Amino acid sequence: MTTKTFPLGGDLTVNRLGFGAMRLAASTFDGPPRDPRTGVAVLRRAVELGVNHIDTAGFYNRGAVRADELIRTALTPYRDDLVIATKVGPLPGPDGVPTGQAGPGQLRGLVEAELRALGLDRLDLVYLRVGGLTGPGGESIAERFAVLAELRGQGLIRHLGVSNVDAAQLDEARAVAPVAAVQNSHERAADLLAVCEAAGIAYVPYFPIGGGWVPLDLERHERVAARLGATVTQVVLAALLAASPSVLAIPGTGSLRHLEENVAAGDLVLGAEDLAELRA
Repeated sequence: MTTKTFPLGGDLTVNRLGFGAMRLAASTFDGPPRDPRTGVAVLRRAVELGVNHIDTAGFYNRGAVRADELIRTALTPYRDDLVIATKVGPLPGPDGVPTGQAGPGQLRGLVEAELRALGLDRLDLVYLRVGGLTGPGGESIAERFAVLAELRGQGLIRHLGVSNVDAAQLDEARAVAPVAAVQNSHERAADLLAVCEAAGIAYVPYFPIGGGWVPLDLERHERVAARLGATVTQVVLAALLAASPSVLAIPGTGSLRHLEENVAAGDLVLGAEDLAELRA
């Protein structure tokens, strides 16, 4: 990792190891809710440890426990350098799992709801999250992205991103308005990473503790971790950050212990021998 920060949108300096809020409310979308007091403690500790990029969404909730409300409770008044990214598009079904998808006419309401829930006048980064739980591709996103671009022009959003997209959808979005970040599954990174690097776009893999571009071979990761005095999770995150200076990692957790372990990975340096072994 050549640098620990990235100029998100060209004007927001974020630490490349951030925090994903999805697991604050529950470990899974259909799991039992967590104690909100733990979520508040995790968020406050994350900021104490230097995290200044938090990724959330209005559909990150379980029952009465909502990630956005935990963020507002824990962190307001917000620090000047704190960047909060959110996503709009998915619509939760009766079971709370986000399987539906908002149309163009619903996006303003979703953005305004995020502003209220987070207690902000302007959102730093809003992703259009495309599709349900399936992979990217197969639909046009221009009309929906144009709605977010209009809200950006009105001052409600600072930067725009896209999530769960393929290369054609990214091109479609960029023809409408500047794209500051792409958030995709790590398995779908290869065809978009070079585009993001060349354009100064952040690439933000969700579920980052899955190996990134390094297949998770537990035996090899354990050898490297033992050699460096680190954990396997830390090696996975360090390898992800080493893959490209455009990559931002947003590991999520509802545990203070796991949070501290994850953040410490930002200081872990993998040498050429380590990376070669992981990618063998």
